[in-house]
Amino acid sequence: MLVRAAVRTSRLSSSAIAQRRLASSLVFLEHKNGKLNDSSLHAVTAAQSLGSETAGIVVGSKSDVDGVLEEVKKIDGITKIYTAASDSYAHALAESVAPLLASVLPAKKISHIFAAHTAVGKNVFPRLAGMLDSSMIADIIALESSGDVFTRPIYAGNAILKIKSSPKDAIKIVTVRTTAFDKAKVGGGSASVEDVEATSTDAPTKYISEELTISSRPDLSSASRVVSGGRALKSQENFNKILDPLADALGAAVGASRAAVDAGYADNSLQVGQTGKVVAPELYLAAGISGAIQHLAGMKESKMIVAINKDADAPIFQVADVGLVADLFEAVPELTKKIEGAKA
Repeated sequence: MLVRAAVRTSRLSSSAIAQRRLASSLVFLEHKNGKLNDSSLHAVTAAQSLGSETAGIVVGSKSDVDGVLEEVKKIDGITKIYTAASDSYAHALAESVAPLLASVLPAKKISHIFAAHTAVGKNVFPRLAGMLDSSMIADIIALESSGDVFTRPIYAGNAILKIKSSPKDAIKIVTVRTTAFDKAKVGGGSASVEDVEATSTDAPTKYISEELTISSRPDLSSASRVVSGGRALKSQENFNKILDPLADALGAAVGASRAAVDAGYADNSLQVGQTGKVVAPELYLAAGISGAIQHLAGMKESKMIVAINKDADAPIFQVADVGLVADLFEAVPELTKKIEGAKA
């Protein structure tokens, strides 16, 4: 019996190893205005954890692709970059990009495709999954080297679900929570480049325009320091007057709770939480935020959480590393002055 069990285990191990060798991962590399989106570097790390060959694909107009190509070729661990250039790909519309990926994946014998769990990834990959009749595996925080077992948060991060992909899903379509994986390094790679033919699609959706919130502060999704405000700030004027000086003193991005966004104190691009951005900075300072579970789901992985709230029973204090029970209208300006004084 022991001999049979050992033989069976050996066969299974050999099969798993062979499957891993046959695996080939592709990362959808997001970019804008000639610059790679850092979120994609986290997806690269997730793909490389399978231990298989990892390639990347860059899709966009010819000028967009040419502008970012030299940067993506230098990503450590990427062996090949596929490029697809066409004006129809210029704004990463799912109706145009998904058919291209659906043709590339089987042609290049790709077993896994990864993207960051961003607005683009959440738009393109569900359509791609539908076209390939594969399950969509979203927002993962871990994966096993076998390539078919993934871990993702559910119920606003209050439970962790481990799922096994069905064997019928020949191609695994995966988006990655960026805060769960380190960024891949850029500079040591020397990937080869291969052009793929653009697919002709008569997409029913057309790009019209976009309105962007432009800020000189760090990007909220990737900032190392974040200062967030909640409904306790009482108005948009107070939100800007109280938080902006502190954010400037710390060199931080500004965030907001959903309650503050819904009340009109801050733009929805600043929302942190389950239905906003998920962040994990070195420092997260929450001023006047009670700590609803939906907000905690977007920031509880931060390395250091500082909370300022006059309600000593606020749930935010349960996850805070440093808590101050005080009136934010007095505490935040005083903190700002001390930081500015220390920098002087």
